[in-house]
Amino acid sequence: MQDPDIQALLEDLKNPDQTVREQSTRELWRIWFTQKGIYGLEILERSQMLMESEKFQEAETLLNQLINDQPDFAEAWNRRAVLYFVQQNYRKSLADCERVEALNPIHFGAIHGKGLCYAALGNYVAAIQAFRRALEIQPYAIANQRLILECNARLS
Repeated sequence: MQDPDIQALLEDLKNPDQTVREQSTRELWRIWFTQKGIYGLEILERSQMLMESEKFQEAETLLNQLINDQPDFAEAWNRRAVLYFVQQNYRKSLADCERVEALNPIHFGAIHGKGLCYAALGNYVAAIQAFRRALEIQPYAIANQRLILECNARLS
């Protein structure tokens, strides 16, 4: 990610000002969701509505089609990872999170998701590593800080 705008947003994630961090976070998500223009965004939105309606198979079919059509669309993989996580299919979710990270190494959502998957699978050491990696990108993310503490407690 050599784009100067992306670099500036990443720096803003480390800003002590919460408003700056929140604006940067929203902008990064907007960039990721719109990577493939209106076409990709509309499918992501439809799949989200299907997930919220617990129409998981339909959402998965839609996301599979999008991934087959646009295999470099990191957010499509991430949305499918979320779908699998909601269904407690942690290994599939983890595999998709890893694919997202390969496509977009700064995707703090997918890195956080990896940590959640590892924790759900009982691999607390790997979960801590993922949450720490996410904190490198978003150092003020309290959720990741809390999850590291919880994983450490489970290792004790």
